[in-house]
Amino acid sequence: MSLHATTSQTVGPYLHIGLTWLITEKLAGAGVPGKRVSIQGRVLDGDGEPVNDALVEIWQADSRGKYGGKRFRGFGRSATDDSGAFRFHTIKPGRVPGPGGKLQAPHIGVQVFMRGQLKQLVSRIYFPDEPANAQDPVLALVPAQRRATLIARKRGNAGQLEWNVILQGKGETVFFDC
Repeated sequence: MSLHATTSQTVGPYLHIGLTWLITEKLAGAGVPGKRVSIQGRVLDGDGEPVNDALVEIWQADSRGKYGGKRFRGFGRSATDDSGAFRFHTIKPGRVPGPGGKLQAPHIGVQVFMRGQLKQLVSRIYFPDEPANAQDPVLALVPAQRRATLIARKRGNAGQLEWNVILQGKGETVFFDC
């Protein structure tokens, strides 16, 4: 018997078998400058049930708004657990140029891979109480009543944020076609 990954199920049942070595939940080591943030959340299906075999991937700039580098890669992955939970420990990114060269609000790019999805879901995490959110050119494209699904919520201590992925139904997270 041969165990070859199929193109439509490379995450799903294979996630915990072959991809866990790729997990990187801590993006910023001690020497990386910037405001420390911990983002925790859950991936929930349309019935509010946890998705226990999703892979949440993030991409972000450093605190100066620069991508890549020797000390801060700006890339992480977290596999959901039985309760659908994922987590990242990172820094708040700086502003980066967006469409037309306009500066975007600090944000983290998100991709979600999971069973039953032939294409990953693409979203963003924005920061609460961030004045630049009001002028962000991408966030402005989202209907006002749905923007809250892209903005993390404060939890407890400073730097503790919650951002959930709701796949469909009430409070569905905004996903982008890319």
